[in-house]
Amino acid sequence: MRQDYLQIKALELAPQVYVCGQLFEHDLKLVAEQGVRSIMNNRADNESVGQPLSADLAKVAEELGMTFVQYPVEPGPITSEDVAAFAKACEELERPLLIFSRSGARSTKIWELAESI
Repeated sequence: MRQDYLQIKALELAPQVYVCGQLFEHDLKLVAEQGVRSIMNNRADNESVGQPLSADLAKVAEELGMTFVQYPVEPGPITSEDVAAFAKACEELERPLLIFSRSGARSTKIWELAESI
């Protein structure tokens, strides 16, 4: 990832597609200022204490002019149906796209699986 692009810890998976760990409202404001157009959340609500609700993040993203999609992926084995649906959802999102999960590992894994289909 170009360190001068996103000022949060993120990994560039593909041109204009990034992955990171849990985002909070203040992070959305920062990435919106840096040109991110779409956010995808791969966490289900209430996975851990202190995790912001997806509806709250979606509201902030909308106010900032970004598209927010919640596509929860359960930790553990990922099904081929999940991968296909994830790939389709990503194709439809405007770039730059920032995908997140708790640590970013889950999002990276499903992205890599989607790239192989």
